[in-house]
This record gives sequence, C-alpha cells and structure tokens, in this order.
Amino acid sequence: MTTDEVREKYLKFFEARGHKRITPAPLVLENDPTTLFTSSGMQPLVPYLMGETHPEGKRLVDSQPSIRTVDIEEVGDNRHLTYFEMLGNWSLGDYFKEEQLNWIWEFFTEGLSLAREKLWITVFEGGGGVARDEESVEIWKKIGIGQERIFYYPAEKNWWSRSGTPEQMPINEIGGPTSEVFYEFESIKHDKKFGEKCHPNCDCGRFLEIGNSVFMVYKKTKDGLGELPNKNVDFGGGLERLVMAVNDNPDLYQIDVFQRFIGPLEALTGKSYDSFQREMRIVADHIRASEALVKTDVVPGNKLQGYVLRRLIRRAAVKMRNLKGNLQKTDLSFDFTDGVRQVVEEEVERFDKTLDRGLKEMEKIKKIDEKKAFDLYQSYGFPLEITQEIFAEKGQRIDKDKFEAEFEKHKEKSRTAAGGMFKGGLADKSEETTRFHTATHLLHESLRRVLGEHVQQKGSNITSERLRFDFSHSKKLTNEEIKKVEEMVNERITKNLPVKAETMTVKEALDSGALGFFSERYKEKVKAYSIGDFSKEICGGPHVAATGEIGRVRIIKEESLAAGVRRIYVSQTAQ
Repeated sequence: MTTDEVREKYLKFFEARGHKRITPAPLVLENDPTTLFTSSGMQPLVPYLMGETHPEGKRLVDSQPSIRTVDIEEVGDNRHLTYFEMLGNWSLGDYFKEEQLNWIWEFFTEGLSLAREKLWITVFEGGGGVARDEESVEIWKKIGIGQERIFYYPAEKNWWSRSGTPEQMPINEIGGPTSEVFYEFESIKHDKKFGEKCHPNCDCGRFLEIGNSVFMVYKKTKDGLGELPNKNVDFGGGLERLVMAVNDNPDLYQIDVFQRFIGPLEALTGKSYDSFQREMRIVADHIRASEALVKTDVVPGNKLQGYVLRRLIRRAAVKMRNLKGNLQKTDLSFDFTDGVRQVVEEEVERFDKTLDRGLKEMEKIKKIDEKKAFDLYQSYGFPLEITQEIFAEKGQRIDKDKFEAEFEKHKEKSRTAAGGMFKGGLADKSEETTRFHTATHLLHESLRRVLGEHVQQKGSNITSERLRFDFSHSKKLTNEEIKKVEEMVNERITKNLPVKAETMTVKEALDSGALGFFSERYKEKVKAYSIGDFSKEICGGPHVAATGEIGRVRIIKEESLAAGVRRIYVSQTAQ
C-alpha cells in the first residue's frame, strides 16, 4: 500500500464518522514565536484545545506536514525522519476515550488490515497528581486486548505536552495522558543490550509506535495541573510509519516516498543501499525535507529557518561526497522543480567552496586534537572520517570517544537553546503574547491611517518582551509619523474597545472589509477579528477580550528590512 493510499484511507475513515477535513498549516507559521516550524498536527489547534470555538466544528481530521530537528543526529537509522506527515483527528469537547480507542483500533485492524496479534498497547501509569489510566485499560480489554499486551509507563513515555512531563510544563501549557499503539516487527530479534526483556518502548527496533491518542484535558497553572474547559482527544499517527506497518517492513526508507531518492542514489554513486544504508538514508531524508522547506519559501541562510535548511543541504552534501569521493552541484538535484533545483544546486556549490577552504585551514593545523576536529566539522562540515584519514597520514590519531564527547556537548547546547526558545514561546502563549498579538492589529491599522493604504503586513514575530512588525513602505518614518502611530494605538487601548470574532468564508470576510494579506494560507473558513469600529482583520488568534487589557505600548525602533519593506519594534511601557 502506498503513502497516498494510507493517507486517504485515514481521512475518509474519520470523515465518515463526522469529522471535517481541515487544511493543514504551512510548515512555517505566521505570528508564532514558539518554534521554527510546525512540528505536529496539534500545534495550530492549541487555541481550540484550550476552549476557543473552531470554525469547522468539534470533530476535525487532517494530515499535517511537519519538521522536527531535535533528533536530527538520529536520522540514518530505520525510523527517524526530519520531515514527515502526522495524521491527526481531534474531538474538541465532543467524544472521548470510548469512541477514540474503538475507532483507532477499527482503522488499524479493518481499514489497514494490520494483524491484531502484532499490535500492543501502552497507557499512563499515573503521577504528577493524575491517576493511573484504568479507564483506557478497561476499554482496551472490551475491544479484546489481553492484559499481557497492555503496558503501563510513566509520564516520560505516556504523557504528552509540547514541553514534556507535567513538571516540565510551563504555566498555561496544555497536556494529558496518552494511550499508544505499537506495531511488532517479528523479523527483528531483540538485542539484550537494550534490556533483558523486550517491550513496546524498547529501543531494539522490534516495536514501532504507530499511533498516540492524547486525552488533552489539563492545563498547567501556578498551583499545578488544572482542568481545561473541555475533555479533548488529540490523536497523532506518523503517516510514513503506518506505511511501514502496513507493508510489514521495518525499514522506513523502503516505502514508496523514498524510492525516488534511493534508486537514483545507487545509480549515481555505483553503490548499493544495503551496504551504505546510513549515508543514503541521511541524503534521502535531508533532501526531502529541504524540498519541502524551499517550497515554503525558506532559503538557505545563517539564522532560524534558513540555517536549518542550509544545515540539511550541507549535511546531505557531506554524505554524498563520502559516497562518491567528490561533489558536483547537480548531485542532489533529483527530479525537483526548477525553483527547488536552483536553490539546492546553488547551496551545494557554495558548500563545495567552503569545503575547499576547510582543506586549506586543515593544512595550518600542526597537531590535531578532538576539539579542533570538531571545530572543522562544525565550521566546514568535515566528517571525522576525513579528518582522521588526513592526520593518520601524519602519524596523528584522534580519540573517537573524546570527539563524540565534544559532539555531545554541542548537541546538548543546541537542545538547550532550542528548548529555551520552544519553552519560552510556550510560556509566551499567556497574557503577554496575547496582548501583543492584539496590539499587532492596532499597529497595522494605525500605520495605514498615518502612512497610507499601501501599507500591508509582510510578517511579524511576537515574544513576551516585544512585538516586531514588518510592513510595506518605501521611506524611513519620521519622528512625527512614529509619534502619531504610537499615539493612535494607545488612544484605542485607552478606550478599551471590544475585540470580537466572526466565523465566515474568506470571501465573506474580505467583502465585509476585513484586511487579509496571506490569502494563500487561509482555510475555507476563517475568523475575522473586529476591534470596535477601528480595525477588522483575518487572523487565527489569540486575542484579548478588550483593548484595555493590552496596556500602553511604545515604538522603540524603526528600520529598513528590504527594498520597500520596513520593520518596527514595539514594547510595553510602564502604566
């Protein structure tokens, strides 16, 4: 069964049970500082899981393209990916455990014809003030799962929030206990280095998680876990992993979506996939992810999303150089569209020159050590094997364990930095970010009234400390213009204007006078937010109930971003 077939079966299965198929979010979300990319299906639905009414109703289903880079170093095994699709279905205060667990079992065993005896179940064992999930266990037993195939695990394995366990969740983050389904690959023999006995969460590779039903009912408060307004279901299932299970093949890279990469790689390098699995898997995954990012208008760069794209292409280029012994700019082109091909080829060409500079830098090193070897890897993309080979010839050795220790230190710093951004962003989902988000609408309308209706939003970024807003305008703002805009925003804040939302089609919203400059990203139905009679704009939230909650703001900086685009920074001011 192909990836497309599994995806469509899933969507139709839940549509037949009253779910509305919703448009997936873009990989890079507008107005979301919490993370670089959409990394799960639930991420765009957080406001609705917290109680806001979704325009499409209480039962939703989709297949969400996602990118996660936290485990990028794990890519190359038989199951990890950077870019993947997450199948999702949601109940926003409608059905709960009974329907969800029965339906997902029906889809797996009847919709996909997975063998019942190869499916294993895990549930939350309790902790953090939440009881052991005996309710899910009883439902699974009614379905026909024996107790011997049901395993209890702690929060580290069977609790889901974007930031981890209940103890790790910041204030206002949502989460809940999970019940997961694992598929058993009988062809994989248990390796006792992972433990005496195998079990669903064993790392030996015999078991693969294919579905995770999250019972999203809690929100973190300053006093601990509180209950959300609704009992929600948030299901996530890796599409590519489900295709593995359907075909009973424990190698993710043998499914159809990767054959467009693996076959050409074998032909180009003259090497077999069986002998060079790790290298070919990394190239296939990274270039597939790069293609998705370029199609989302991300370009290689040194910051944020651009840095991730650059790292993916260059890491793939290193592996290709290892496979071929040289590197041509066309090596990673595959069957891409012209736009994607051009971006990839230009980055590979730049990287090839960087590698040449790295070789010259290497010639300056008289004595190699593990830190210098890692610096060569970090700055020029030199894998350890190449550095070892060059300095072995000079009678110098690199301790692989010490090199890996340097590598682990860097990975931990990267995780901490990424986690800080992610966790900080989640905390920012509270009042500070919500206030600034509504202030964006006031700022946008004020700029249009002061500078002219040619002003259009080009982008924004919000943290708890400040609002950054990009807009079309060809000239530097004068001090007088900045003062007028600031006064206009604060005047509307002082008036405590009501903020109201209406659900309607995109056409209805635009016809009603709502501003909307990202039409290609809008879904069939949208929310148009009105702030008194001052502004009306299509937006996904979150917002305050009235402008008085925002508090006075001030413009702290204005600068040029690009030709015809200005950037403005706004912060909170003392009351």
